[in-house]
Amino acid sequence: MSGDETATDADPSSDGGVDAPAVERVTGTGVPVRGNDIDTDQIIPARFLKVLTFEGLGEFAFFDQRYETTGPDADGGEVAENPTDHPFNDPEFGDANVLVVNANFGCGSSREHAPQALQRWGIDAVVGESFAEIFAGNCLALGIPTVTADSEAIAALQDRVEAEPDTEITVDVAAETVTYADREIDAAVDPAQRQSLVAGEWDTTALLGSNPEQVAETAASLPYTDR
Repeated sequence: MSGDETATDADPSSDGGVDAPAVERVTGTGVPVRGNDIDTDQIIPARFLKVLTFEGLGEFAFFDQRYETTGPDADGGEVAENPTDHPFNDPEFGDANVLVVNANFGCGSSREHAPQALQRWGIDAVVGESFAEIFAGNCLALGIPTVTADSEAIAALQDRVEAEPDTEITVDVAAETVTYADREIDAAVDPAQRQSLVAGEWDTTALLGSNPEQVAETAASLPYTDR
C-alpha cells in the first residue's frame, strides 16, 4: 500500500495459518474526486473487466474520465489521448492513498473490479458522504475502510486537499474520526465493517486458512461433501 497504514502484524495461528491484519487507521495524503452518483462503470469501465486476474487494473481507474479520446490500437490494446484535468492524472496526487468523494459513490453494477482498481491505483481508504452498499462490502473484502461524514465536512476536506495536496490525513476506523491539519471530523463507520477491520476479520480467505480444523469439522458435517 502506498500510505502509512497502522495495523497489527499478521499473527501466525497455532495451526500455521495467517490472520488478516487489523485495519485500525490509515494515514496518508488525499485525492479528491467530486460528484454525486459516481458509479462503478465510471470507476472502471466494463471493457476492462475481461481479465483473468485483477493485476494491472489500477492504471484503468476512471479511465474514460481521464482521457477525451480512447479506443483500440492495432494490437487490441487501448489508445488514450488528450488527458483531462481529472485528479487521477494530476502528479500532485500521484502518491495519495485516501480518496475523498461525495454522495452515493460506487453505485450501479456490483462489480468487485471497482475497489480492486482503486486499491491497485494506491487507495487504502475512502472518505465520502455515502456509499452504495455493495461497493462498501466489496471494499471491506479488501480491507479498505469506507468512512462517511456530512457534506459540509467532506467539501471542506476536498477544498483543503485541492489547495494543499501534501496535507496529511488520518482516517481512524476505531475512533471513527478523520483528522487533517488542526481539524477533526466526526465520521461514521458501519458497525459490522468497523468490527471486521479493527478485529482483523475482514479477509475471509485468511480466516479460513487460519482455522483449518474448524473448516474440516464443518465440511465433514455437511451431507453433500465427500468425506
